[in-house]
Amino acid sequence: MESPDLKKTSALPKPASRLPQISSPPRALAELQNASMNARSGIPPPMASTKHKPSSLPEPATKVRRTLADRAGDPVTRRPTAPQSSRPLSSSVKGTVTRKERGFSASTSTSRAGSRPASRTATAPSFSASVGPGAKTARPRSAYGQYAGTHVRSKSHHSTARPATSMYRRDEEEDDEEERDFYDDRMEAMEKQFTAFKEKMETDMQKATDQKESIQQLQSRVTELEAIRARLESVNKDLETDLKDAKSCMKTMEMEMEMTKRNTAFEADDTRRKYRNEIEDLENKHEKATRRWQSEKEAAEETVRKNFEAQIDKLLRGHKEQLDKLNAKLSKETEAERNRQLQKEQEVEAEYASKLRAAGIESDAKQRELQLVQGDLTNVKSELDRERALKTALQGQLTESTTRNLTLESSNTAMKEKINFLESDSQAQSSAYNELHRRMQEAIEAAEQAHEKLRQEETLRRKLFNQVQELKGNIRVMCRVRPAHASESDPAKISFPDVDTDSKEVAIQGPEKISATGKDITAAYQYSFDRVFGPKSQNLEVFDEISQLVQSALDGYNVCIFCYGQTGSGKTYTMSSPDGMIPLASQQIYAEAKRLEEKGWRYKIEGSFIEVYNETYNDLLGRSEDLDKKKVEVRHDPVKKQTNLENTVSMELDGPDRVTELLKTADKNRTVAATKANMRSSRSHSVFILKLVGTNAITGERSEGTLNLVDLAGSERLEHSKVEGARLKETQNINKSLSCLGDVINALGSAKEGAHIPYRNSKLTYLLQYSLGGNSKTLMFVMVSPLQAHLQETVTSLKFATKVHNTHIGTAKKQTKTA
Repeated sequence: MESPDLKKTSALPKPASRLPQISSPPRALAELQNASMNARSGIPPPMASTKHKPSSLPEPATKVRRTLADRAGDPVTRRPTAPQSSRPLSSSVKGTVTRKERGFSASTSTSRAGSRPASRTATAPSFSASVGPGAKTARPRSAYGQYAGTHVRSKSHHSTARPATSMYRRDEEEDDEEERDFYDDRMEAMEKQFTAFKEKMETDMQKATDQKESIQQLQSRVTELEAIRARLESVNKDLETDLKDAKSCMKTMEMEMEMTKRNTAFEADDTRRKYRNEIEDLENKHEKATRRWQSEKEAAEETVRKNFEAQIDKLLRGHKEQLDKLNAKLSKETEAERNRQLQKEQEVEAEYASKLRAAGIESDAKQRELQLVQGDLTNVKSELDRERALKTALQGQLTESTTRNLTLESSNTAMKEKINFLESDSQAQSSAYNELHRRMQEAIEAAEQAHEKLRQEETLRRKLFNQVQELKGNIRVMCRVRPAHASESDPAKISFPDVDTDSKEVAIQGPEKISATGKDITAAYQYSFDRVFGPKSQNLEVFDEISQLVQSALDGYNVCIFCYGQTGSGKTYTMSSPDGMIPLASQQIYAEAKRLEEKGWRYKIEGSFIEVYNETYNDLLGRSEDLDKKKVEVRHDPVKKQTNLENTVSMELDGPDRVTELLKTADKNRTVAATKANMRSSRSHSVFILKLVGTNAITGERSEGTLNLVDLAGSERLEHSKVEGARLKETQNINKSLSCLGDVINALGSAKEGAHIPYRNSKLTYLLQYSLGGNSKTLMFVMVSPLQAHLQETVTSLKFATKVHNTHIGTAKKQTKTA
């Protein structure tokens, strides 16, 4: 009985067949016909050129046999029983059919060739062995168990019976044996395919049963959800009813609130009008009182003003009368004194020719005294002018009138003393004037001698000063630790062992580490420089140490002062702040130039500001729109050991204020950006160049010095700064130029005279070529951060500074000329 489930068409897609595709078997079990034995008499004549005769009826559709894979999902049906053949079957075929009906039992034959008896061709009739095929060597079989000369497609399925021969029975037995072998293999393959198909059908039936159970469970779940939905709909209806009630209550409350607001607004308007009226009444009363008080005040001020004007007029009249009397008296005394002096000169000229010069000197002294008296009169007149100017100011300064009167009284007393002095003995005045003139001449001669000696001492001072600087070293290194901000925490352990003596050492304690034996190990670093400044040091204290190098620039040397350190360590503050090195150096230069004017020196000072950004020169004093248009060129003069800049703005500086303006302009154009290490990190090197050209008209000397003040960009590691894109390129160029600077300093310290120095490896070192070499004095500031988070960068900076400190360059040469 077949299962009804198998008859239903499955909705699932047909699975891909894993069974091998079976080709049409050869006609191995077909009995040999007369045509296969080359019986030409039984071969029908050839047909015409056309395969089929033309017919007016439509041809039936060609039937194509479906493969087992295509029939995998079809319901099982019984095959129709094959019609019985009138030809008797051989015993081997009957045995095969019998085994199939018993349930596809396994075939015992494993190969077509192995199941044959070994002596099937050993015994044969003598006639067949001598006349038939047995007399010939057997042909090799094909893949289907047939002879190579008899391909299955070459046989005709509609051949006529071949005439009987003497070998007919033996060939029939061999064909039966081949058919039996072939069907054994075929049945074995069919059994395997059927077993796989049966297992797949059982699996599909189990899946179908599981799906039915899942559908039943889902249907029960749907029923439960429908019940829940019904309950929720009833609850929703109840909530909607409650919402309508709440809205109606809220509407009622809003109406009541609106009425309350309206009533409150009416009451507030009434109260506002009431208070407005009261305020207007008070303002009217206050205005009347203010006008009354103002009128009384103006009357009092007018009275006081008139009294003071009367007093001032009285004082002015008194002063004018006194001045007139003094002028008249002075004129008479001057005229009398002049007459007496002329009379004395005539007498002395007649008797004492040698004293003529003394008389002239006395006359000159009297003339100077007259000029002094006239100057005093001018001062008195200027005081009167000031008093007239103060007349208007006195109207608003009632409390200062007493002080003004005291000042006028003291002036009157001083004038009376001067008048009394002028009324004294003229002979005593003449002797006093002669003595003063003699002393003045002696002082002038002594001053001339002192100036000459000072010029000689200045030349000697410059020579000795340069010798002292050379003894200190032409390249010096100083360290400065910036103070920590209030927002910064976790400071590093930095100490200064000799802070009370020389202040030349700094010690840093590294982080604690655990050794292989389990002990705590703390690394300690100690460095020594020419000078170390702690966090409490000020810029003025730092400048006192470098002021000597600024003096060397005035004396005609090339000087370079630069700040090195990580970003955020205080380099820009040290160099460019209002009390930084650049403003203080400018002030010292102008003060020293003013002092040297007494010794015959005149200085011309020019300044320029260059930026080195991404290995490109930029003029910070030019217009920002011209940065990409004008290319700054650096030209070196190997004879004068000087550097000249082309396509840059060079300003003549006439005072420290001009330098301050220059710094502001450069700061606006300088390239800065935010990194993780510093919110405003300088992304370029800035070089402030001062050219100092001095000439001495007395000695004919000429000096040409250059002062380079360099603020280097912050050195930082890429993993710490966390930059990318354009900032990454900037950091790489900064680190490259700083590395080239270290290479140049190392080469200067180790190379022999005339050896190659790699100045051209970086734009920065090429610009500072004559300020770093043997013809210069160099000072390096290494700036240090006080934070523990920057300890690695701090140690790296101090190691580089130590390397520079151990470098010794040649002796600097002065750029002077003698006329």
